[in-house]
Amino acid sequence: MKLVGTDIDGTILPPSGEFSARTRAALAALAPAGIPLVLVTARPPRWVDSIASALGVDGLAVCGNGAVVYDMGERTIVDAVGVPTETLLLFAERLREALPGVVFAVESPHGFSRELGFPLNERNLASHAVAPFEELPAVLDGSVFKVLALLEDGIADDMLAVALPLCDGLLEASHSSSVAPLIEIAPLGVTKAFGLARQAERFGVEAADVVAFGDAPNDIPMLAWAGMSYAVANAHADVLAAATYRTASVSEDGVAQVLEALLAGAPLNT
Repeated sequence: MKLVGTDIDGTILPPSGEFSARTRAALAALAPAGIPLVLVTARPPRWVDSIASALGVDGLAVCGNGAVVYDMGERTIVDAVGVPTETLLLFAERLREALPGVVFAVESPHGFSRELGFPLNERNLASHAVAPFEELPAVLDGSVFKVLALLEDGIADDMLAVALPLCDGLLEASHSSSVAPLIEIAPLGVTKAFGLARQAERFGVEAADVVAFGDAPNDIPMLAWAGMSYAVANAHADVLAAATYRTASVSEDGVAQVLEALLAGAPLNT
């Protein structure tokens, strides 16, 4: 184990919204052992500062499902991969035909923007652009690194099944929650595996020496890439099938249990 990459929500952060003391301690023990920690999340950078503070970490985070590298200590975007405007417009047209009623929001280095019908589930959200998708500034300047597509009363798995063929050769589609009727779209070739692999290269670490953790379908590429991968017990069925090993649920500190054992050189019950 020379680098650890972990998803956040549902993997180390339980539904309570608070990290356990055991999880914080296990992650904190990596740095003294000389093992870099990379948080790998669908969240945009603006959502990561509170996570970094709660965990007491200040390294790198891969955000936007692999499209963005964010320095948690400096609170700055190191780099971001955007989607060309014409690609976004073509995709939006296709998805609207396939899923009538779908509404969009986008994330870019400028922040969050949305269509009027896209619901707000965040408190204290800064002033942001609200306009038809085709008129959102981030869409027009090609800086979007993540598209959110929401369909009221939709089912995430079903929405993803519709979106995948529409994205073929254009974009990457995934979802990080089986509960929300929401799918997430990233630049072509950009996944959590793409983002984590770039950070492993930065640290001079091979994939075989990376341990990765996840719970949702958007974690599958990362789990397939890493030399050792774990799905928490509460993971989506596809994730449980894709991971090399399973560990206890997020509510039972499954990630912490694995890290404690690996750091201690103890045998693992997998």
